[in-house]
Amino acid sequence: MKTKNFLKIVILTAWVSICFVSCTSDDEADAAIVRGTQPALDKACNDWKTARANWENSEAFLFGAADVYSIDPHTDTWPVAANDLADVLRDAQAMSNLDNFIKTANSGILGYHGIEYVLFRQGTPREISQITNLEYNYVCAVAKDLYNATATLEAAWDSKESNAERQKIAKEYVATHLAIDDDGNQEGALDGFTKFGKAFKNPGTGEWETALDATLEIIAGCQDIIGEVGQSKIGLPYTGEDASYIESPYAYNSIVDFYDNIVSCKNALYGSMGATTPGEKSLIYFCKNAGNATLATQANTVTAKLEAALTKINDMKKPFAIYYSDASAKAAIDALGELDDALGEMAETLKGYAGNETVEAQCKVINENYVDNVVVLTYRTLADNAKKLYESIVNIKE
Repeated sequence: MKTKNFLKIVILTAWVSICFVSCTSDDEADAAIVRGTQPALDKACNDWKTARANWENSEAFLFGAADVYSIDPHTDTWPVAANDLADVLRDAQAMSNLDNFIKTANSGILGYHGIEYVLFRQGTPREISQITNLEYNYVCAVAKDLYNATATLEAAWDSKESNAERQKIAKEYVATHLAIDDDGNQEGALDGFTKFGKAFKNPGTGEWETALDATLEIIAGCQDIIGEVGQSKIGLPYTGEDASYIESPYAYNSIVDFYDNIVSCKNALYGSMGATTPGEKSLIYFCKNAGNATLATQANTVTAKLEAALTKINDMKKPFAIYYSDASAKAAIDALGELDDALGEMAETLKGYAGNETVEAQCKVINENYVDNVVVLTYRTLADNAKKLYESIVNIKE
C-alpha cells in the first residue's frame, strides 16, 4: 500500500517470538553512536536490496494474504513519513518500549522503507558513525516485524504446510493484527487464518468459484501492478502531480523496484521464478497453444510488450529520485500502458471459455503450478532473505 496519509495508524500487533537474539538492553536506550563496523552496515544494506527485490517480485500477486492480512500496507507504505520517523529516532522515551511502539506506530515509518531510511543516504550505505543506538534498536525491531510478515505470506499460500515454524508465526500474526484500509485507517480484527494456496488450487472452496476465475486473477494481479508502476510510481513524479511520490528514494532503488515489479508479472505469466520462456504449465503457454488463433496472437503480443516494458524501464535515466522528469520515464509509462492493454485483451478472450470443461481442467493445472512454483517459492525466498536481513541488522552492532 502506498499512501500519503500520515495519520498515526494504530496497528495492534502482538510481538511474535521467533527465537532471535534481542537487539535491546537497558544500557542501549540512548542516542550515542552504535558500536559497530562499516562492513557490517554495508552487508545489511546489501541484504536489504536482496529482500527488497524479493518483495517487488511478489507484487503481481498482492491479492490474497498480502491484501486480506494488510501485510502490504504494514510493510510497504511509502513515501516514508520522514518527519515522524526522524522525531521518533531522537526520542528515547518513545523508544523505551520498542515492542509496544511497533504495535502502535504509523505504518509510514515501518517496513522496508523505515529500514531504508535508517540504512541509506543518497543511494549508498550511511556511515556507521551516523547510526545511533536508538536507530539501531529501532531498525532491529522493524526488521524482526518484517520477517514475521513475510513468513505469514509464505505460510498462507503453502498448501503443503511444509514449514511448521512459519505456520505458527502466521497464525499468531493474523490473530493479533488489525486490518488497514486503503486510506491507512484501522478496520478491526482480521477474519482469521486462511489457506489461500489451497483455495486457489481448488475452485469453489474459497473466493474463486471456478478454475478460470483463478486463472483470470493471475492476469488481474499483473494488471494491478503494471498500472501502479506506470500511473503512480513513475507517473505521479514524472507529471509533476506529486514529485515526492518516489519509491525507495534513500537507496536510489526506484528503477530496480519498477523493473522487479514487472519481473513479477513475467514470472506469474510464464509459470516459474526467474522464467525466461513460458513453461508448459503456464498461462502464456496455454494461450499460445490452445488452438485459438486470436488467443495465440494476443499471447504473443503480451510477451513482446512485456519485454519492451522491461527494456524501457531499464533504459530510464538513473537515479529516478533525481531524474524523475526525464523523457525516458514517459517512454516507460507508455510501454507499460501497452502491456496493460495487451493483457486486458487476452483476458477478455479467456472469459469466453467460461463453462468449457476442457479449459477448466487446463486452468486447474495452470493454477496449481502458479501456486507452487511462483507464489510459494517467491514468498519462501522472500521470508528466507527477510530473516537474513534481520540477522545482518542485528550484527551491525559489535
